Amino acid sequence: MTLLSAPASPFVRKVRVLLLETGQDDIALQEVATTPVATAAEVAAANPVGKIPALIRDDGPTLYDSRVITRFLDARAKAGLYPEHQLWDTLTLEATADGIMEAAVLMVYEARVRPEDMRYQPWLDAQWAKIARGLDALDTRWMSHLHGPLDMGQIAVGCALGYLDFRHPDKDWRKGRDVLAAWEARFAERESMRATVPQA
Repeated sequence: MTLLSAPASPFVRKVRVLLLETGQDDIALQEVATTPVATAAEVAAANPVGKIPALIRDDGPTLYDSRVITRFLDARAKAGLYPEHQLWDTLTLEATADGIMEAAVLMVYEARVRPEDMRYQPWLDAQWAKIARGLDALDTRWMSHLHGPLDMGQIAVGCALGYLDFRHPDKDWRKGRDVLAAWEARFAERESMRATVPQA
């Protein structure tokens, strides 16, 4: 199997962290350069909506959307990163992290893809407001889950926070969120996180 990937993508990082945590070293990584306005041909062929990651399988259709891929790979490894006894909490935590990542990526695209005279500050502010609400929810509602046994929700949150540091360091997401910041500092020391730090 082959994972279409990019070193800066937080959604790809989620999959890579899972692969490392579960010891699945038989998945090939193929880096691609793609954007919302210039979709790489191999990405479009793998995923009709032109997004990465996409997991090209040898014995079935390509899987896409990071949450589909991580569920598949977790089941493949029987790793239990989507524990049945708290499945809905884990999925909701992962969705919260994915929402933070989506808004953060849209902010990058607004500055990188849209011509400067067409950039819309209220749009950027609205995306950051989504991120801030998500961060506040993590800091106040989800800490007991984050401190529990490793699951995919935790991995997604770690990747989301790492992406904020990578692309939006000026926003200082840690300010006023000391508990979440302390958790992130510990989680970032995991070998799987250190091995997948995003690259420009």
